[in-house]
Amino acid sequence: MIVMRSQEGLRRALADLSGTLGFVPTMGALHEGHLSLVTRARSENGGCAVSLFVNPLQFDDAADYEAYPDTEAADLGLLEAAGVDVVLVGNKDDLYPPGFATRVDLTGVTDGGEGGQRPGHFQGVCTVVAKLFGLFWPQRAYFGWKDMQQLCVIRRLVKDLSMPIELVPCEIVREADGLALSSRNRRLDASERAAAPRLYRGLCAARELWHGGERAAAALVQRVFEELGENFPGDYVEVRDTTDYALVHDPVEHGRIVAAARLGATRLLDNVSLS
Repeated sequence: MIVMRSQEGLRRALADLSGTLGFVPTMGALHEGHLSLVTRARSENGGCAVSLFVNPLQFDDAADYEAYPDTEAADLGLLEAAGVDVVLVGNKDDLYPPGFATRVDLTGVTDGGEGGQRPGHFQGVCTVVAKLFGLFWPQRAYFGWKDMQQLCVIRRLVKDLSMPIELVPCEIVREADGLALSSRNRRLDASERAAAPRLYRGLCAARELWHGGERAAAALVQRVFEELGENFPGDYVEVRDTTDYALVHDPVEHGRIVAAARLGATRLLDNVSLS
């Protein structure tokens, strides 16, 4: 496995790979969810590349950025064991050198959800993804459904900028009790961790209502909030289209139920498919 720590030489390392390139962009602090993306990228392409870069542009809270876990040594060990060919360990001074003035801004698909809760977040996401796609220029890029709005945003970015890249969405990987894997889960204390699966249970309860014939979005949303309760405040619960992240209106016949909620200082995101 080749580990690069700057843009210089990255293309040369990638040029030695044969066949298609599958790319998995990450911010490190890897878990089995990330590794499932890597495994799929490895199996579907001649080469597999990963980036480890905590992107400062997508954080609206400097303290949140500073608190993001740094597990580089462990991450590299996991990626080598998974058969990754090339890893870029990003550095903000290299990727955003003095004078860097470009921002990539989307409208529409960034409205509501995380875009409404975290001003500037998706501008930062789009800027770094466009930068990384330009550096790696993969044939396929792999993203998880857990960050559904992000997936929809990047799909729009790729389409609008005519990037010849196939986005491959991958299902959410969960703990045995249903909690969606996330690098932020390690911030939960014992009592918060015990409560965290209620988010998934609420989403599943709403999905059961839907399978039982309920087609009113408000009823599905209310069922999730009932499961969360007063001590697990939800930032939002919505039914969204999987293509453009538009709100799905009554009668609800498709989409995913998307939710974000807080336990202490930790925000948890999750969603389930209505299919």
